[in-house]
Amino acid sequence: MLNTAVPAAEGLGKLIVGALRSERLTLTGEDRDRMARGVRDLDRWVASGRDAYGVTRGFGPLVRYPAAGDGHEQGLNLIHHLCAGQGRPLGVAASRLLVWLRLQGMRLGHSAVAPETWEALADLVRRGLVPVVPGEGSVSASGDLIPLAHAAQAFAGQGLAWWRGRPTAAAEVIGRLECRPLRWPGRAALAFVNGCGASLAVTMLNHAELAGQARACAALTARIVGLLGCSREPYAKPVHRVRGHPGQLRAARWIEGELTGSPRTAASRPLQEPYSLRCAPQVVGAVLDQLALQEQPLLREATGCTDNPVTIDGAVWHGGNFHAAPGGLASDLLSLCAHQLAYLAERQLALVLDPGHNGGQSPLLAADPGRNSGFAGVQIAASGMVAKIRQLAHPATLTALPTNLGNQDHVPMALNGAVAGTEIVRLGWLVIGSLAVAVAQLARLLDATPPPGSGWHRLQDRVAPLDRDRPLAEDVRAAAGIVRRCWGGEVLSLVPGDLDPDPTDAE
Repeated sequence: MLNTAVPAAEGLGKLIVGALRSERLTLTGEDRDRMARGVRDLDRWVASGRDAYGVTRGFGPLVRYPAAGDGHEQGLNLIHHLCAGQGRPLGVAASRLLVWLRLQGMRLGHSAVAPETWEALADLVRRGLVPVVPGEGSVSASGDLIPLAHAAQAFAGQGLAWWRGRPTAAAEVIGRLECRPLRWPGRAALAFVNGCGASLAVTMLNHAELAGQARACAALTARIVGLLGCSREPYAKPVHRVRGHPGQLRAARWIEGELTGSPRTAASRPLQEPYSLRCAPQVVGAVLDQLALQEQPLLREATGCTDNPVTIDGAVWHGGNFHAAPGGLASDLLSLCAHQLAYLAERQLALVLDPGHNGGQSPLLAADPGRNSGFAGVQIAASGMVAKIRQLAHPATLTALPTNLGNQDHVPMALNGAVAGTEIVRLGWLVIGSLAVAVAQLARLLDATPPPGSGWHRLQDRVAPLDRDRPLAEDVRAAAGIVRRCWGGEVLSLVPGDLDPDPTDAE
């Protein structure tokens, strides 16, 4: 069975895998020295009578007013007033990743967070505490304040955390893990919430999902071409070499690789197939190239300091590194890429169901057409999901709304775009699953036995022949889950999907 990691997401993918495996949750001696130096620099700055945002002065437009004298009270007040998020919680993987990202940013030493505080937080993470983080309420400037405050609240033993797949009182979870809640110092609380971790984590996971979808679309294209005996010329290296796009070359290579051992071109096929087959390398390749372009900004965000204020060379600097424009723009582009893949899969589904293109099989692959309707319902549902993707893909960065007494007058809405992108990705997998169940039926009608142990063999085992009409919703979900696991790469093997796979289909 294929389980090929996707080169376009390799660097970002390795970082995500490391985070989900809880790597880099200990400090080196150099880390501790750097962080302690940042704390000393901030203390000296304040002791000299100079102001520091969130330490001697209030938050946001209340920077005109003095802060609480007690740092712990200042930290709790910050967390409490920001715990106003709503909506469905982010997935467990996204919550784990966002906390890991904040820890990596703080270890750089510019946030003036004490090593002891960092280690107490990291210990809770290592023991398995995962906060429940609402997905609605961030404008993603001054960081993702609202969702990150809910995460900080859970580490303090308040709010909710995940326990065996269910939101549970964080205090109860901490007790079950036999650890102690974190007492947030004021500066550490601000450093934790004042970053782009939530929107960045969701965007990074969406990036990995799209890389997997691109690989899956290439595999499904090859399966259709092989089953129908379509010309292989559109996937030959010389065709793509003269254009020169690396993603296109890679996509064509994937398709060619899947075609090894398939029957050659059938005499009944036309000289040129419709674009959904012939141009698949161009579409999938363009997505791969965009993923590669977005990888570097996302990696820089993941490994840099998205905080304010920051300590640099003994001084405290006030700026705006918490503005999530890099991730917000990446998220908007990823949604457009996701649409291209879902649209390609939906058009290939239409081709597979059309007697004019499917090698003379029955319309909608129906057994005894008229008495049965075959995949008519599956196609209608896929069309509806592609339309929904188009509605959700409106750029979130175009929907900025000034807030916070005008202090946050330019905001990127990055988490809104990322959360919409997660739903787009889910719908995209279901459209791909719709195509996969039809391809499985086409293979049976053509007596094409899949190679033992392959993803196609696993798909045919799970999706029963459609010899008369039956509900296919569960088959579509199961097929989407199989394709995602077989061609999604290493990252997706660590991130559970929500496609309701059949328990008997587990690895």
